[in-house]
Amino acid sequence: MSDKSIDEVYLRSYPKVIFFWPMALFSFVLWLLQLLYPEPLAIFGNIWLIVFFINMFIVAFDFSSTKFFVLILVVVVVVLLLVFLVPGMFAALPGGTFNPGLTAEFYVVVTIIMAFILGLVVLGSRFDYWKIERNEIYHKSGIFSSAERIPTKSLRIRKSIPDVFEFFILRAGSITLMPGQGDVIPLPTVLNINKKQKQIDYLLSYVSVEPDELDG
Repeated sequence: MSDKSIDEVYLRSYPKVIFFWPMALFSFVLWLLQLLYPEPLAIFGNIWLIVFFINMFIVAFDFSSTKFFVLILVVVVVVLLLVFLVPGMFAALPGGTFNPGLTAEFYVVVTIIMAFILGLVVLGSRFDYWKIERNEIYHKSGIFSSAERIPTKSLRIRKSIPDVFEFFILRAGSITLMPGQGDVIPLPTVLNINKKQKQIDYLLSYVSVEPDELDG
């Protein structure tokens, strides 16, 4: 569908847990690989720990206002790679190479838990969304709740990308709806942010869009 044929744009804001999909994916892949070996492999467990750390770090902090946390992340990842993956790093220690001992059962349990949570998040977004039409903004919240309608007259929209890593992972950013009447509507985690902004721009040619720039 071309942008010029769009009559409505759906906006859904997701919780931060949506950015844990890489951990769910790696857990699934490592589960399949670990099934090929009778004992837990050190490299599989170390890879999972590194992915877990990076995923937690990305969700915990925003990386737009300063490069300090980015520098810390790079340094820590390099250290983890050296400590966990370079052969002989722990040769002098009792037991040799570090092995967290993560089994196939561990990977499959994490996969099931993450898939269940992410599935609920995606399902919940089907019943909580904002729909922008040419003449009004329609808000649906919950399965049986009543809908809210706001006219689009004097509507202004601000797009921002507060976290560059979240943008890289799911093209996510923030959209703030500022209607001429009623409260300001913040949507902090909208996926495919640039595509949504472009669709709204086509739909409402008079909307004022003020995209924030990424840090240089």
